Amino acid sequence: MSETTDERTPDSGEPVAAEEARVTSETGATAASVPVAAKKSSLGLAGGIIKTARPRQWVKNVLVFAAPFFAFSKATNRTELALAAIVAFVAFSLTASSVYLINDAIDVEADRAHPTKRNRPIAAGIVPVPVAYGAAVVFLAAGLAVSFLASWQLAVVLAVYEAVQIAYCFGLKHQPVVDLAIVGSGFLMRSIAGGVAGGIALSQWFLLVTAFGSLFMVAGKRYAEIMLFERTGAKIRSSLKKYSASYLRFVWATSAAILIMSYCLWAFEIRQTEHDSVWAVISMVPFVVAVLRYAVDVDGGKAGEPEEIALNDRVLQVLGASWVVTLFLSFYL
Repeated sequence: MSETTDERTPDSGEPVAAEEARVTSETGATAASVPVAAKKSSLGLAGGIIKTARPRQWVKNVLVFAAPFFAFSKATNRTELALAAIVAFVAFSLTASSVYLINDAIDVEADRAHPTKRNRPIAAGIVPVPVAYGAAVVFLAAGLAVSFLASWQLAVVLAVYEAVQIAYCFGLKHQPVVDLAIVGSGFLMRSIAGGVAGGIALSQWFLLVTAFGSLFMVAGKRYAEIMLFERTGAKIRSSLKKYSASYLRFVWATSAAILIMSYCLWAFEIRQTEHDSVWAVISMVPFVVAVLRYAVDVDGGKAGEPEEIALNDRVLQVLGASWVVTLFLSFYL
C-alpha cells in the first residue's frame, strides 16, 4: 500500500547535504531514506499522526449504519439502536485508523519510492516509525473500549478485523487474489459491525450486496494502480505484478454484475415484506446508475481512492442521495 525519488526542497537556500543532515537529526532516520521535503511540511508530530490516521477515509465507515437503517422502522427502541450505530461508527473509525498507522509504518521504505505516497507523514520523516506503532496501539485500545458501549459482539468483530488487516499488512497483501478478498472483507465487516452492534439479523441478500460491492471497489482500486504504473512507471506492490489489467477488469465487471443482480433481488424481497411498497423497486434505478457511473471512473483508472470519488463526484452524490431517499420511502412511507 504503498512507494520516492530524491528531491531537493524548492526555493531552499541550504545545501542538500546540510538539509538532509538536519532532517536526520530531527527524525532519527537515515539521510538517504528521508525525503528532503519533510522540512517544508507544516505538520507537527500530532498533526502527522492524525493525517496518517486518515480521517477522510472514515467515510467508508458509514457502512455501519446500513443494517440499523433497514431495521429502524421495526425497532422497539429506536434511540438505543441509533446510539449503537453511532458507537459502531466511532469504534470502527478508531480501529481502522490503527491499521492505517501500522500499514504506513511497515511500508515506509516502499512509500518513499512512490510519486505521491512519499509525502505521507511517516515516509516523509514527520512521524517516526516507533511513534506510529505506539499510536496504533492507542487507537486500537480506544476503538475496543468504545465498542463495549454497544456490545461485546462488536468488540469481537473489531478484533477479527484488526487481526485480518494486520496479517494483510505483514504479508498477505503480497498474495494475489487473497489481497482482494481481505481488503473486500473490510467493507463487509463494517456492515456486519452495524448489525451486531444493534442486535440485528442480517439477510443473505444484504450480505451478498455488501460482499460483491466491496470486491467491485477493491478490484477497481487495483485496476487504477495498474493504470498508474503503466502511465508513470511508479513502483507498485508485488502482488499487483501478478495481475494483468484484463484480469482485474474481469473481476470488477463480474462483481458489478453480481452486485446489481443481488440488489435487484433484494429490492423485490423488500417490496414483498415492506407493505408492498413500490419505492424499493424504484430504488434500483439510482443504484444501478450509480454503479455504472462509478464504473466509468474504474475504467478510466481513476478509482485509486474510492473515498475521493465519493467526496468529489457530485453526480454520484446525487445518485447516492436519491437511492437513500427511495429506500427511506420504501421502509418508512
